[in-house]
Amino acid sequence: MRTVQRTADAGVLRDVLALGAAMVAVGASFGAVAVAAGIPVWATLTMSAVLYAGGAQFMAVGLVAAGSPLAAVLAGLLLNARHLPFGLALGNSLGPRLGHRLLGSHLLTDEATAFTLAQPDGVARRRAFWLAGTLLFVAWNAGTLVGVLAGGAVGDPAALGLDAAFPAGLIALLLPSLRDRDTRHAALGGAALAVVATPLLPAGLPVLLALAGPALIALRRRRTPTGGAGPTTVPAAGESATC
Repeated sequence: MRTVQRTADAGVLRDVLALGAAMVAVGASFGAVAVAAGIPVWATLTMSAVLYAGGAQFMAVGLVAAGSPLAAVLAGLLLNARHLPFGLALGNSLGPRLGHRLLGSHLLTDEATAFTLAQPDGVARRRAFWLAGTLLFVAWNAGTLVGVLAGGAVGDPAALGLDAAFPAGLIALLLPSLRDRDTRHAALGGAALAVVATPLLPAGLPVLLALAGPALIALRRRRTPTGGAGPTTVPAAGESATC
């Protein structure tokens, strides 16, 4: 049993480190962009450590540079509202104590959630969450520091294709879950809603709208009676009720 756990932990560690390398590069780009936009070094580093919001930080820097700090706050809250259902999905994977959950909520990201849900329920999920959450947090903040120090020498992660690393990693982690028919329908339905709504709604809302897919599946499961494979039939006279 211990050998299996060590193998699983080694696999998660390998995948997290690969994704963390891309996160360092993207974090470095954020640090350089923030300093170039006139954000003080201390504020840039504090934002990555205290807010730890990834893409929302890029958006916030752009809005602050444009003179709209209030819009930056509101847009950040909207974009990160998806973390509420993430927290509900993880449940007790953060730990049984309030302190664990408060700290875990700060480390909660799309990638950490995907790494966690890809593991079997129980101790394996808890170990995966803390491993992924901690390493990715360190990678992002280390990248921000590199970007602040390197300044304009850091390139655009989109030009290197690094912006595609995170969606690709998430898709790879979620592929095993798509074997379940209901999960597959929920994912495809939510993705379709998000794609259709993207040109029509502000950033962040299409992601929230995509939650309608899983919500409809959950509602259907609640309405479907359990405890049997289907409606029962009464055998006709002269027929046996057993096979």
